[in-house]
Amino acid sequence: MRIFVAGHRGMVGSAICRQLSAQDGVELVTATRSELDLLNQSAVEAFLTEQKVDQVYLAAAKVGGIHANNTYPAEFIYENLMIEANIIHGAFKAGVKKLLFLGSSCIYPKMAEQPMKESALLTGVLEATNEPYAIAKIAGIKLCESYNRQYGVDYRSVMPTNLYGENDNFHPENSHVIPALMRRFHEAKLANAPEVVVWGSGKPMREFLHVDDMSAASVFVMNVAEETYQRCTQPMLSHINVGTGLDCTIAELANTMAEVVGFEGKVVFDATKPDGTPRKLMDVSTLKALGWEYSISLRDGLASTYEWFLKNQTTVRN
Repeated sequence: MRIFVAGHRGMVGSAICRQLSAQDGVELVTATRSELDLLNQSAVEAFLTEQKVDQVYLAAAKVGGIHANNTYPAEFIYENLMIEANIIHGAFKAGVKKLLFLGSSCIYPKMAEQPMKESALLTGVLEATNEPYAIAKIAGIKLCESYNRQYGVDYRSVMPTNLYGENDNFHPENSHVIPALMRRFHEAKLANAPEVVVWGSGKPMREFLHVDDMSAASVFVMNVAEETYQRCTQPMLSHINVGTGLDCTIAELANTMAEVVGFEGKVVFDATKPDGTPRKLMDVSTLKALGWEYSISLRDGLASTYEWFLKNQTTVRN
């Protein structure tokens, strides 16, 4: 089976490649940015037609934290819309029957009832700081739904909670909370700094999933029998939440991070900085009903990620 993983060098895409490489009978198809511009519709269509792939994992995206989303909103909505539209439409034109689109938990309303069910989509106002990115991801879900309805293909979507792990982006300003904190605590430890300042009040609740669990869930969802998948999902909804079903405060995360990294100074919270959404916890009952649950605890995941970070500091994305 030939499987194209779009975004194979990213955190999630590389984890999916590791997962698929361990399976018999799988021939991975990948392309770097220099080999294939995902923003170029004709190039994507030609590539998918030529490669004759059986499945597509759409893990390519422009991603970032609160700062990046606030600073580059036009890039976030444009690039993500173009990538997903080009690949989903290109896959259809190339005759690909099975595709998995990877979205984000930010698709749900800012004040959605917790834990967030798949049915909460489009029931309220989005979090303003990442609305352009969220709109693009919602469009990806609707693309999959629409192609399923009109053309009878099997294009599915998974909405992961906050992810972290190997090959994450550790940029000091444009990264997500776990890699940003990990780098900050690591540098503070090396400098013997008396304290580390964390953005926000520390009160928001967040759920975190290790990328290896995410890749395992993605491959699992892709290969669930179609009749079983349709029975467990809701009518007219093609997406499934992926997470742990457990959350913690940012303060708890920061203190755990300090322990894992070995920082012995004080953790200080700057309440003048934005908190973002008060709570983001996924309802993962649909995925559990299909037969999958996470296996990597937050502390163990942070420890293994820090170990990887220490070994790859010279090549880490920053």
